[in-house]
Formats: sequence, C-alpha cells, structure tokens
Amino acid sequence: MPSLTATTPSTASADSTVELPRIGVLGVMQRLYDAMLPGIGERQAEYARELGAALDGIASVTVTQPVKDREDIERAMRELDGAGLDGLLVVMLTYGPAMNITRALADTRLPVCIANTQPVPEVTEAWDMADLTYNQGIHGAQDTANALVRVGRPFEVITGDWRSARFVESVRRWSRAAAAATRWRDLRVAIFGYGMNGMGDTRVDVHTLLGALGPQVDAVAQGALVRAAQAVGDADVQRLLTEEDGRFEVDPRLTAEERQDHARLQLGLERILREGGYGAYSTHFDAIADDGRFARLPLAAASSLMAAGFGYAAEGDPMTAALMSAARNLLGTTQFTEMYAMDFARDAFLMSHMGEGNWVLARADRPVRLIKRTLGIGGLDDPPTFLFQYETGPCTLASLLALPDGRFRLVVSEGEILDSEELPGLEMPYGFFRPASGVEECASGWLRAGGPHHQVLNPGHRSRDWRTFCETTGIELVTV
Repeated sequence: MPSLTATTPSTASADSTVELPRIGVLGVMQRLYDAMLPGIGERQAEYARELGAALDGIASVTVTQPVKDREDIERAMRELDGAGLDGLLVVMLTYGPAMNITRALADTRLPVCIANTQPVPEVTEAWDMADLTYNQGIHGAQDTANALVRVGRPFEVITGDWRSARFVESVRRWSRAAAAATRWRDLRVAIFGYGMNGMGDTRVDVHTLLGALGPQVDAVAQGALVRAAQAVGDADVQRLLTEEDGRFEVDPRLTAEERQDHARLQLGLERILREGGYGAYSTHFDAIADDGRFARLPLAAASSLMAAGFGYAAEGDPMTAALMSAARNLLGTTQFTEMYAMDFARDAFLMSHMGEGNWVLARADRPVRLIKRTLGIGGLDDPPTFLFQYETGPCTLASLLALPDGRFRLVVSEGEILDSEELPGLEMPYGFFRPASGVEECASGWLRAGGPHHQVLNPGHRSRDWRTFCETTGIELVTV
C-alpha cells in the first residue's frame, strides 16, 4: 500500500513512493573446485558482490555467500524466502549441478531469473584452466534451466556481460516485473458498495483472481465512507484546501461547502484505504448516489488518490483497480482511462472518463484546473472535478480480462498522446491517443481479444515491460 500522509503529494515526488525492487542474488558453485583451485570460493564471492553492486540503484540487492551443495542452497533459500524479497537472481559462479538447486527453486514463491553471465566477457590467449573454471557458468545455467523446464517451474533468463548497460537494463525490467508480481499477491482492493449492474467486462470471480494472481477483493460498505468523512478534522480539511489553492487553478464558483465536502470525502477515503491496508479501490456512481447520505460523487478524490499512488477504477471494477497497482509498481505513475470515442480524422481515440484522472500526468504547459461542474449522472450535487489534458508523447495502454478457463489475458497497445487543441465543452481529464497500429486496427484487435473498456495508461512505450510481467505472472499477452 502507498505510504502516504493525509495531504496531496507533489508531482515531483509521486514516483518516489514506489519502493525499489528487493532482489536476492544466489551465487552457485560446487565444492569440487575448492581443492583444485584454493581460494576460488573467496574469489567468486567477490565477483558476486561486484555484480550486486553493479545493480545498485535499480534494486535493493541481497547477495548470499556462495552455495556449494544442496544443504547450502536450501539453507540460503530459507533465509531468502523469509527476507521479504520480490525476486531471486540465480548466478552460476562456476558450474553448479542442477540437482542441487532444482528442488529449492521449484518450491520458492519468488519469481526466478537465471543471470547467464560470467566474471570476464572475453576469452583471451592468457586464459588457462583456472580462467576456464572461473568463467564456465553457462554449463550450470544450462543444466539448471533444463531441470526447471522439466519440473514445470517458470523462470526468466538474462544473458550478457554483467558490466554492460544492456544487462543492467534487462535486470531492471525483470526486477520491476518481479516486484509488481510479488506485491500483487499482497494487494487488497476495496470495492465501495457494488459494481455497475449490467456491465460485464468489469466482473471477475474474486476467488479465481485471488488464486491465480493474488489480489484480494473486499466489499466495503458505503457507510464506512460516510463515517470516515464525518470524522475528518477541520484542520486537515483546511490543509488540503490550502495545498489545492497553491497547486491548481481553482474555479472561483466553487463554494466553501462544495470544497470542504470534497476534501472530507478524499481524506475519509484515504483513511479507510490506509487503515484497511488497501492499495487500490473502486467506487460506482450508483452505489454512492443510491445510498442517500452523499451530497456529491468523489471524483476529485479519485484523481488525487491516483496521484498519491493508489490504484483506482470506476464502476466497481476490481481488475482494473488491481492492474493500476501492478502498473504503478512496474512502470511508475499510472492513469485510469477509457477509449471514450474514436476520431478517424486524427486516427486516434479520445481518452477520458467521467471525471477521474491522475493529474500527475497532465501536460506541463497548461494549468490543472479544479472546476465547478454540473453532472447529471448520479443525480447528486455538482462534484468538484479536475480538468486537464494528458501529457503528450509516447504512451502505452493496457487492460486485463478474465478468460473462461481461469486464466487471464492482458491486452496492450503502444502509441502516443497527441498535441491537440483544448475542447471547451469537455469538463473532465482527456487526451487523444493515436495507436501505433492505427485506430482501426487497434480497435478491431482490442475487440477480438476481448479487451475491456477500462484501461491503464503509462508514459513511454512499455510493451516489453508488460511482456516480462506477463511471463512472470503467467498472464497471456496480446498486443494490438
């Protein structure tokens, strides 16, 4: 769950709340070489420490002492499994027999990656048998990979010179995927009230979701939000309003009552999420409106809680709320959105939703406005709403769906947010997404794959990261 205060975080610090992946490095060799090459254990242990140091900044790395037999390995794995790690990087310090390590790797819950590398990158005329022994890790990697395939244990492989930027980048991508997958297993999603009746693509069997991927979905009564909002102190409300005044262009038509009510809803929501251990949530406008105790919908609250790092989805959608959380751990700051309409002239989709949007991803050259807005949906009073355009440039959309056999599929599309004029009649966050495949191919491919109408959006072309995440979690990937 995001570690937050009751205040709205700054744009600059939004991603700093994403904890670095916690990765263990298990260095494998065998005792056979101790007598043959005295000091080899210490030499290769130093190599493992140097490799771990090379990953500093992309992960928090725990390096084990070299393990040389099954007892060593299983003892080290018990320690690593209990250390709160997100993933395990297996490095062959020399050849290490697969039968020593296979059982431990098959049993661990940690995502596993074989780092197929060696101390030095080039074979030279100066090499002797000692150098061959120090650098023969690929034998053990092949033996271990063969054994893992045969026992059906999924794993990732990264091959390369450990000193190279390409190797480090590959480990960064895998470690973020491992962290996203591992932390997903601990995720709790709060659904306030109920989801939208008749909307099918947001529905999922919560037991299947829990068993296959890990997120737990809890129903939270609307009354909990009523009570939490009422319990918010006046000083906390004023602190939030002062921060909004300093950060956003605030519509002078908004009354003090409207802003204070919005602030209480936001701070009450955050309190429930933090105290309940929830990293993501969803509300549905009918569940809020039909309750009878709310004056307005918490649209601005959703925007600021996304900015603070919580996963969010509308209409009681647990899968997209959960995917938001995974995307944030994997890729950083994340936006909830949907394909609102097609624009064939621009070859783009208008991306928006009813009023929720992560203002951290607003374009920097235009102000983010907090506006007074009339909204007929829900039949409640005017909800304060953030209005901005999405930041332009490369981006990636993704959406998660449940398949009939208990598996899950991720549909992904890369493209860009266009630099477009403002739409004065649109009173909600928006942007034009032009998919690399074109709007016709993308839309048809999305429909054929069963892609839901709620999506997460991240800056940059990130399909490779999503592919690594899917390989780590066993999710089927479809790119359109």
